[in-house]
Amino acid sequence: MAANSPSLRVAILGAGTVGSQVIRLLSEQADDYAGRIGGHLEISAVVVRDVTAPRDTEIDPALLTTDAEAAIAGADLVIELIGGIEPARTFVLSALNQGKTVVTGNKALLAAHGPELYEAAAESNADLYYEAAVAGAIPVVYGLRESLAGDKISQVLGIVNGTTNFILDSMASSGASYEEALAEAQRLGFAEADPTADVEGLDAAAKCAILASLAFHTRVSIDDVAVEGITGITADDIAQAQSSGQTIKLLAIAERKTGPDGKEGVSVRVHPALVPVSHPLSTVSGAFNAVVVEGEAAGRLMFYGQGAGGAPTASAVLSDLVAAASHRLHGGHAPRELVYADLPILPAEAAETEYQIRLQVEDSIGVLAEVARLFADRGVSIRSVDQVGGHDGASSLVIATHRAPESAQQAVVKALAESSAVRGVSSILRREGA
Repeated sequence: MAANSPSLRVAILGAGTVGSQVIRLLSEQADDYAGRIGGHLEISAVVVRDVTAPRDTEIDPALLTTDAEAAIAGADLVIELIGGIEPARTFVLSALNQGKTVVTGNKALLAAHGPELYEAAAESNADLYYEAAVAGAIPVVYGLRESLAGDKISQVLGIVNGTTNFILDSMASSGASYEEALAEAQRLGFAEADPTADVEGLDAAAKCAILASLAFHTRVSIDDVAVEGITGITADDIAQAQSSGQTIKLLAIAERKTGPDGKEGVSVRVHPALVPVSHPLSTVSGAFNAVVVEGEAAGRLMFYGQGAGGAPTASAVLSDLVAAASHRLHGGHAPRELVYADLPILPAEAAETEYQIRLQVEDSIGVLAEVARLFADRGVSIRSVDQVGGHDGASSLVIATHRAPESAQQAVVKALAESSAVRGVSSILRREGA
């Protein structure tokens, strides 16, 4: 490429696991990027907390700075990889208000303050890209925003948190307890010292909100997502799932549904679920991610790949950067926020689910009839009943239901817990993907 070809200045906010890989790839593949874009990308500043801290990737000391505002002012494009809400929100808003193009991988920020960022971008005619915010290297954001823009999406169902998938997969493959599998994930670097955001489902909920917003052209925030983590999953749950031809996954689920009032709305939830081994998500192992999208015209599509890590996430960041730089040089914009549908967010109780309930009951005549009555009285149909053992005058039952409103399923669980025929409810898991 000619030496006098146009050049764009890039400020990178954050030089951690992902930021360092972005810097490395921009340096190593500079000529390739220039050819794809039609101009040069020049790193103008790298914003860090401490310019003297040791780093895994070599960075020109002259680029390092703690002055984010000066770095933003001197750039054409800004890559935000700090994470969290503040100061990331302040810096992204500053960049957008100045008309800078922003690329971010910050799912927490988008899930909590997406509308504010989209409005700032629209007001200043700036672009906001965020492929790296969901599922690492997997191009699911692009798929929903652009590739499937001509389709009507009915459901997005996915494994979007690699830490929890690693833990559940480890429990299934080794028979480990939750605590043992978590400790192994931490030892290998898949889980943080404080794994709360992952194991309680909060990370997946932020991603679920982003995917739902894109799929259904409706603003969905993390506060709209019903969340349940994996901390209650036991080795017995895993063993029972395997014996019945299922596996347990933490799923992010976003659906277009008809609400109690007969009007269309959006249901969003994150929870562990039983998945039949015949479903493609059942084979997703280790720290990998996968998202299944159901379109009215396209049918079922599956996006699969590495959902975390420095290099995979950097790949998504740089994909956005190439598109952003090309638009900056040659005209064009990122897709704008589309919320024309403005569908209501349905309450968690309105979601339709299947349940699998393990319980201990009295081993006596009439108990099964009494249990069946508790289900029938609340409008929940039983799909199957299996006796899986028993002792001390009790029988262990596994009862699977047909799909019914979450409110009805929960009413059954409450009634079972209060019934004199039931000694205890051992486990409750939803079933998806049937």
